[in-house]
Amino acid sequence: MDPIQEAIKYIESREPGDNFSYNKVAAQFGVERSTLARRHQGVHDRRGVSQRSLHPEHEAELVRYIKTLTERRLPPTKVMIQRFASQLAGKPVSESWVSRFLRRHPNSIISRSGKAMAKERTKADSGAKYNLYFKLLHEKIEEYNVQPIHIFNMDEKGFQLGRVGRTNRVFDKKLYESKGVRQALEDGSSE
Repeated sequence: MDPIQEAIKYIESREPGDNFSYNKVAAQFGVERSTLARRHQGVHDRRGVSQRSLHPEHEAELVRYIKTLTERRLPPTKVMIQRFASQLAGKPVSESWVSRFLRRHPNSIISRSGKAMAKERTKADSGAKYNLYFKLLHEKIEEYNVQPIHIFNMDEKGFQLGRVGRTNRVFDKKLYESKGVRQALEDGSSE
């Protein structure tokens, strides 16, 4: 059930005249106080579903996709989410839309900073070294007549091209809190 609906159900389950605080209930359920108050009081959002960039069902699908990527240890960046959402919407969505999307789903997704690329991997990341590697690889494939069906990728880490510093990633909140996916980013660790 939607956290807003759960919060409204909680408020309405209280005895008549029993005082409550929208602030406390909003904090308890991880929702925006103003949205909770507006929905509980029956005030409609000035932007209907038809005016939103993404329909709530598409947002739910995007949250599920973020969970899938997190399970695969490939949590997306905010820019990636912006691209996914733009494709779903059929029109560009803004960076601020992504920030609002994250705030609308505090119980499902979380944005955290990943670790920087290890110094050794940064040094190894150069165009000349890539060219040498692929030249040698191509020579060995021809020398030993290796068929494409017998070629596999054995490197579990990969390279982050163009990024050396920390990168914010968006994780499925439950998976992140279980600590199993915190090293999902290329961090140079020697697992």
